[in-house]
Amino acid sequence: MLKYLVAMVFALVSVSAAAKSIVVLGDSLSAAYGIEVGQGWVALIQNKLQKQYSDYTINNESISGDTSAGGLARIDDALTRHKPSIVVIELGANDGLRGLSPAILKSNLAEITRRAQKYGAKALLLSMRIPPNYGKRYTEMFYNVYPQLSKELGVSYVPFILEDVALAKQLMQADGLHPNEKAQAMIVEKIWPHLVKLLE
Repeated sequence: MLKYLVAMVFALVSVSAAAKSIVVLGDSLSAAYGIEVGQGWVALIQNKLQKQYSDYTINNESISGDTSAGGLARIDDALTRHKPSIVVIELGANDGLRGLSPAILKSNLAEITRRAQKYGAKALLLSMRIPPNYGKRYTEMFYNVYPQLSKELGVSYVPFILEDVALAKQLMQADGLHPNEKAQAMIVEKIWPHLVKLLE
């Protein structure tokens, strides 16, 4: 009987610990492409968590160049390994740059979100925009995927995280696509209020 009770206690502790995990499923914008990993917005949010929500940790499952299809292929493994209570989904930019269908983007992001929800995790969508040279119709259809999913699936979304960054040369790397270290704190300011609502 005692062994059984001890086992139950350890099981409850394990579940409690797992519930304090946050997974970031993203691409180069979350993987700190071109800068030190410790300077990226994911690391900066981890620092804020340590000060204000010390029982939470971030597991960064971001891969440079990844698409929504890649994220969909990886989500089950990330859920199994990290047992998150929150999944931050930062995907879509590479879909747009490749001119992929917004309908496919929406389908992939919806399935990632549903799998996170089925697992019992809350989802937070980070909206992406693509350059205007892709055409007004396509760029609008692309961006509208995020608020549409937010409404349809009942999840929170963050407006374009590079809204005040993408057109500021001093905040972008030489490739014009990736934010530099100066922009990372600004990205955190976009995401943090939405994340806190899920934490609380």
